[in-house]
Amino acid sequence: MGRQPKTDKDRVQNLVDKRRVELGLSRQDLADLVQVHYQTIGYIERGEYQPTLALAFRLAIALQCKIEDIFVFQGDSK
Repeated sequence: MGRQPKTDKDRVQNLVDKRRVELGLSRQDLADLVQVHYQTIGYIERGEYQPTLALAFRLAIALQCKIEDIFVFQGDSK
């Protein structure tokens, strides 16, 4: 896990917060489900922290969706 490079900040659209709110979960609720600190959820939702693939899978399972429903890559269309 690591902070997302500033040059890639707009390349991955993050919809974790939208889905979490749709399910009526607090950040603490989601953090408990995926076994991380609630502040980590905040960092992820703000795009300040890029989760590992394993954590992305745990988030998708907890949010009852596919990874691509909450993390959308917006790469160059070259």
